[in-house]
Amino acid sequence: MTNMKKIAISVVLALLTIPAICQETENYPVRIFETSILIDNQTVATPFKGMLEFEIHHRFGTVNNALDDLFGLWAPANIRLGLNYGITDRLMIAAGTAKNYKAQDLAVKYAFLQQTSSGSVPLSLSFYGNMGLNLLNENTFGPAHDWREIHRLSYFSQILIARQFGTKLSLQLAPTFIWFNAVEMGYKNFNYGFSAGARFNVKGSHSIIAEYDQLLNSQKDEALNAKPQLALGWEIGTATHAFQIFFANYKDILGQYNFVYNQNSISDGKFLIGLNVTVRF
Repeated sequence: MTNMKKIAISVVLALLTIPAICQETENYPVRIFETSILIDNQTVATPFKGMLEFEIHHRFGTVNNALDDLFGLWAPANIRLGLNYGITDRLMIAAGTAKNYKAQDLAVKYAFLQQTSSGSVPLSLSFYGNMGLNLLNENTFGPAHDWREIHRLSYFSQILIARQFGTKLSLQLAPTFIWFNAVEMGYKNFNYGFSAGARFNVKGSHSIIAEYDQLLNSQKDEALNAKPQLALGWEIGTATHAFQIFFANYKDILGQYNFVYNQNSISDGKFLIGLNVTVRF
C-alpha cells in the first residue's frame, strides 16, 4: 500500500470518528450550581467521585439591636462544620456538627437525572435526606417518664428539581418533608413545605444567589407557625473554593429546625449576616 493510500484511509477514519466525539463532548452534564449548597438548602449538585468537600457555615446574630451588639457580630452565633464525599459522580454522603441543639447530622444525596448540554435531559433531579441528632440535655424533651433516646432524632428530605436557563440563570424547586420523633407542645411531628432557589451568574466566578422557604402546614398551636425564610447573597467560586455571604432571617443551619421553628421576621428587622465556605480536596 502506498503512502498516499495510507494517508487517505487515515483521514477517512478520522472524519468518521468526529461525529461520535462531538456528540460525546456536547452531551456532558451541566453544572447548574457552584456547590452542594445554596445558602441553607442543598442543590442538585454532588461532588465528583473521590472528591472531599469541607464546609463551614456561620450565622451571626440578628441586626435589630444595632450598635448594642454591633449588628449581630457580638451576639450569640451559630456554626456548623461538615464533610461531603463523592462515592460516585452521582452519590454523596455527608456528616456534620452544629452549635445550636448540639446537632449532629448524617446525610445522603443521589442525582437521578443530570441536565445535559445537548438538551437530551432538560433538567436535573436529585434526592437529599438527612438524619439529625439533638444532643441537648434530656430534660429539654419533656417529662422524664416519657423520655426515650430515640426522641433525639429528626429527619429531613427534599426532592430537588433544577434547571439552568442559558448560561446565566439557574432555578431550583424542592418539595420538603420533615419528621421529628419528639416536638415541643403545640407542634406537629410531621411537617411539609417547599424551598425555591436561584443563582444568576453576573460575571466569571461571581453570582447573585437567593432562597425562599415556606412551611405549608400549620402547627397545633397556630401562634407557633414558622415564619417564611428569605435569603439574598453573593457567591464567589473557584476550582477549589466557594464562598457565600448573605442576609437571611433564620439562625439555624439544619433544614428541619429552620423550616419548623423559625420565628424571625424581616419586617421586624430580625435578619442576620451569614457565611458559607466550601473547600474541595
